[in-house]
Amino acid sequence: MIIFPAIDLRGGKCVRLIQGDFDKETVYSDDPTTTALKWQAMGAKFLHVVDLDGARAGSPQNLDAIKSILDAVNIPIEVGGGIRTLDDVEKLLTLGVRRVILGSVAVENISLVAAAVKRFGDKIVVGIDARGGFVAVHGWKKSSNVTVDKLAREIVAAGVQTIIYTDISKDGMLSGVNASTFAKLQKSSGAAVVASGGVRSLEDIQALKAAGVAGVIVGKAIYTGSLDLAAAIAIAEA
Repeated sequence: MIIFPAIDLRGGKCVRLIQGDFDKETVYSDDPTTTALKWQAMGAKFLHVVDLDGARAGSPQNLDAIKSILDAVNIPIEVGGGIRTLDDVEKLLTLGVRRVILGSVAVENISLVAAAVKRFGDKIVVGIDARGGFVAVHGWKKSSNVTVDKLAREIVAAGVQTIIYTDISKDGMLSGVNASTFAKLQKSSGAAVVASGGVRSLEDIQALKAAGVAGVIVGKAIYTGSLDLAAAIAIAEA
């Protein structure tokens, strides 16, 4: 299982939100590059970067910060947030991003997802962000009438091999995870599932590892210190 430390970018700074609410923001660093190097030094093998401004605007907004992170670290990064066109995807991959995360566009334009997979293969992953079993879009501001299972089936049929599944109700809450939710989606979809939202402790990491999910994104827990990243990675890789 891979542990993905999260770096959420807003205005070029490293921040965390609560349940995606831009009015509930904590700035953890003015320099995301320093944060990226810190997580790398603690053993991270892959970083999860979200362009929050991009998610809101519908196109990437923090390319300078992303490039600075890429120039500083020697581990791969994946990037999501406002990526709605093949040109957006290509721009990020050309910068050196290892994987690009498609979100809202998977709900609104599944043919673009299929085209992206055909062109870029497993460099394309899809983020399913859900609230009450329904997929949220546009930086989590809107809920759709599409269920998680329906979207998962559609994107797997389009060739997607990895899904990042976020439980919005738990995101940034340090409330713990329901590992079975992620395991069920992995089993029903046939895709590798990366769990996101609510991770609080090493017990959560152990539960997700036992559930057999492919990876887990850790955010607020490593910023507040409730989760020791190095210890979490040791459990994940055991």
